[in-house]
Amino acid sequence: MDIPNQQNAAPEEDLVASEYLTFRLGDEEYAIDILKVQEIRGYEPPTAIAYAPPFIKGVINLRGIIVPIVDLRIKFGLGTVEYTPFTVVIILNVAQRVIGIVVDSVSDVTSLTGGQIRQAPDFSASFDTKYILGLASIEQRMLIVTDIERLMSSRDMELIDDAAAQ
Repeated sequence: MDIPNQQNAAPEEDLVASEYLTFRLGDEEYAIDILKVQEIRGYEPPTAIAYAPPFIKGVINLRGIIVPIVDLRIKFGLGTVEYTPFTVVIILNVAQRVIGIVVDSVSDVTSLTGGQIRQAPDFSASFDTKYILGLASIEQRMLIVTDIERLMSSRDMELIDDAAAQ
């Protein structure tokens, strides 16, 4: 009677692939769960909201739904923000709300297994990693896998509701 070698068996979650939308912010490439993405639109300047934090660019009317637009480049402090023909808004369904995020460009959709996503290194208090699920290396690319649900439901994102209510 042969007993299977349990040491060589991969955990089940390492074998299940999930799809992620990859996008660029500055020189880095990020990935978010594709199931959170509603649509991708070209960037159009939104209607500004008075007294909103700088990372909240304003709101757009998307088929009757008022959608706040967050510029992740400003939110993450990635230096000079430039709007080009490649700049897009990713419309997300997260935390029971519809939110748009501005990114430099969308790359592609890729499948990642749990085994491909490695834990982010500890950067101590100098860098907040609570929104990072991990890092994934695909071919010559390093992806920062982002917990977009946690980011969009974080405390400072409550400012979106406050600004929109004014």
